[in-house]
Amino acid sequence: MMKNIASFGVLLISLTLTGQELFLQNAYNRIATSLNGEWNYIVDPYENGFYDYRYEPFENAESVSKNAFFTNSKPTDKTDLIEYDFDKAPLIKVPGDWNTQKEKLYYYEGTVWYKKSFDYTKAHDSNRVFVYFGAANYEVDIYLNGEKLGKHVGGFTPFQFEVSPLLREKDNFLIVKVDNKRKREAVPTLNTDWWNYGGLTRDVKLIETPGTYINDYFIQLKKDDNRLITGYLELNGDDVSNKKITLEIPELKLKKELLTNVEGKALLEIKTKKIQYWSPENPKLYEVLLRTDGETLQDHIGFRTINTEGKYILLNGEPTFLRGICLHEESPNEGGGRANSQEEARKLLGWAKELGCNFVRLAHYPHNEYIIREADKMGIMVWEEDPVYWTIDWENEATYRNAENQLSEVIHRDKNRASVIIWSMANETPTSGARNEFLGSLAEHARQMDPTRLISAALEISRYEGNPTTLTISDSYADVVDVLSFNQYIGWYVGTPELAQRITWKITQDKPVIISEFGAGAKYGFHGDALTRWSEEYQADLYKETLKMIDKIEKLQGVTPWILKDFRSPRRLLNGIQDDYNRKGLISDKGEKKQAFFVLQDYYQKKPWKMSNNFPK
Repeated sequence: MMKNIASFGVLLISLTLTGQELFLQNAYNRIATSLNGEWNYIVDPYENGFYDYRYEPFENAESVSKNAFFTNSKPTDKTDLIEYDFDKAPLIKVPGDWNTQKEKLYYYEGTVWYKKSFDYTKAHDSNRVFVYFGAANYEVDIYLNGEKLGKHVGGFTPFQFEVSPLLREKDNFLIVKVDNKRKREAVPTLNTDWWNYGGLTRDVKLIETPGTYINDYFIQLKKDDNRLITGYLELNGDDVSNKKITLEIPELKLKKELLTNVEGKALLEIKTKKIQYWSPENPKLYEVLLRTDGETLQDHIGFRTINTEGKYILLNGEPTFLRGICLHEESPNEGGGRANSQEEARKLLGWAKELGCNFVRLAHYPHNEYIIREADKMGIMVWEEDPVYWTIDWENEATYRNAENQLSEVIHRDKNRASVIIWSMANETPTSGARNEFLGSLAEHARQMDPTRLISAALEISRYEGNPTTLTISDSYADVVDVLSFNQYIGWYVGTPELAQRITWKITQDKPVIISEFGAGAKYGFHGDALTRWSEEYQADLYKETLKMIDKIEKLQGVTPWILKDFRSPRRLLNGIQDDYNRKGLISDKGEKKQAFFVLQDYYQKKPWKMSNNFPK
């Protein structure tokens, strides 16, 4: 069933959920007008602005009521009854979550309406204009000048809608209904361990293009040939057939003219001998220019290969140990909230570099594009994850389409980023036939979209032949992934740290192993002995014992402890200690480093990430 769904491809799924094709590639560097800043907002827990009193959507009525919020109506005379007014509504910052901006909305889950007014004049009458959202959590309906543009589902990936026919030079109003309610059939589902931040949480902008424009491209090294740059370029518009696209990489003195086919696509294959490969020690990015008669598009792309061979992860053919850490998309600044800026990305990755990391796991959903772009520049490898978390509605076809669409969107956005080496399909999901089919179809889809990267998932451990001190991975999904990753919390949820001294591992799969999570909660500044829960000493001792334990795993090729920084979670209720924060961070919510930070830092300083001496040539 799921494989049949997967075979329909990216376009059908995008049409189902967003009403259009996937967004244009490299919105990051396009000519754009920012709509960030202050927006008017109206909190609407009963969705009065969307439904009439019979709970029928206003937008489906033959004659739309003025009380539909998306009409942005005003009274025509003193007798007119309209029960809202965006222009008198309070202001909220975009990008941003409503939970940390407005005290009354701290725990709010429901609908909030946003409105932005703007003027706009196109550079050329024949140009096209798109409204582009970096992300909005979770389900959004978008209207321009009273007309519906479409709908998007999924809180962590970009989407866009063309607004060319509706745009006017003066007094445009963009209205967005944002609903962050959790649902059993959603992705993620009802039960998670992070804050359900609502709102327009990433950049919003207008992107202007020629009538026919460069819509998509994929430019990477061929997986098994590090001298061959391959991929494709694709045009969008009414006149895309038999058109010339020029690709140029000036520093490599490469220039290639390509001709599109009837569908506007051109395949790429270029041999090169002088390339510097991207790596943590040399995060080389090349300027890449794409030109048509109507536009020039610039990107900065690094070239590297990533493969596995037996127990090894090979970066540019060399075995590599992934010295990592997990991150949530939580602001590093005091006050927290969703991270949504370049400065926040630099600060988070700066902490990771200080820790000694060459790798980060971005949990448990796609993070913003700034952190991927900064990882490219800083030489930090990245694991990106689809928000298939814990117990998803495995047998619901709409749930699968939702998960696949979100996976499609993050792969589409980041497929040209050298830092991204792993696509993760899920985290801590219970094994079953339906789950295996669901996740198997996701992996197949990811490999079809991007055959150059590795597939993984954070799995769970089990006892080997019933022995409580011998642990293994018996999950059949281990046969699907390229990298065997699993979470384990010996010493925190199971026993105390000394238990790690008695644990042995039986890993039967001939694959590289990453410990994708381990850790313990600690309140910064709370001290006790090594057996006092929540103390910095307990957390530090657990790190010492765990690192000694996992170093005995013969196939170990990486580790991403949980987690860099304390982050908000409504599951964490212990007054005086947790106070709505998961305290497993190595850094507090106020930016203070705990003792365990320095334990891991010392381990990484002594752990070489290049492992060439151990690799059989």
